[in-house]
Amino acid sequence: MTAETIVLPGAPPTGLGLPRWAQLMIVPVVLIAAWEALAQLGWINLIFFPAPSQIAISACKMIASGELLRHFADSLRRIAIANTVAIGIGVPLGFFMGLYRPFENLMDGIVNLVRPIPPLAWIPLAILWFGVGEKAVVFITSISAFFAILLNTIAGVRAVEKSLVRAALSLGATESVLIRKVILPATLPHLFTGFRIALGVSWMSIVAAELIAASSGLGFMISYYREVIRTDLILVGMLSIGVVGFLMDRGLIWLEGKLLPWRVRLEL
Repeated sequence: MTAETIVLPGAPPTGLGLPRWAQLMIVPVVLIAAWEALAQLGWINLIFFPAPSQIAISACKMIASGELLRHFADSLRRIAIANTVAIGIGVPLGFFMGLYRPFENLMDGIVNLVRPIPPLAWIPLAILWFGVGEKAVVFITSISAFFAILLNTIAGVRAVEKSLVRAALSLGATESVLIRKVILPATLPHLFTGFRIALGVSWMSIVAAELIAASSGLGFMISYYREVIRTDLILVGMLSIGVVGFLMDRGLIWLEGKLLPWRVRLEL
């Protein structure tokens, strides 16, 4: 059983006769080919904007030496820890705020006071509290992921159909059963949306944090090669973030489809 998709009548065909993965590659391949052609014709400055072929060669050398994999592993470990912390705090807190109005009134002031503060504004305090290194980067990344998860959890709880709750209560469901069997499954689509958003903002914040508060990771790598004007290696780091972020997002979409086969998607 897979997730159901509703296509509106009169909508143009979306298949293009190609597999999904091939459709995703069309625009990137065209752009890379145009970029390579401009580089080979000498129409762009290769020092500041190297050709894709040069970037690929540099990436292979970094992979062979183990440098790229080391920086990638450090960033990915920090992402995993930060999102685990954000989920562990944000999901329960979001459930309580969504379910209990007095608790929401109690917490809403501090949440909306802290939420507008950019994660990068916490870098000076994070360095003072934790020093330069792993803990400071994880702290900053956790903050950026936390609010995306919290707000989507609250929205998911509030979006649960009241008729489902009434039906469960009429059948004698206790509060714990109601939360586990009705509210949690109905909230899962919003939770996955929150996880995807949190993952995206985590990559953005961790790179900025590693530029300042770390001695390893993709952000540190990008900063280091900026100082020695190795644009090709800077782009290797940037593209690594893009590729890994894309694959992780696709993985969450796949997992959502497996765990939530009842979810209906609307396509135009």
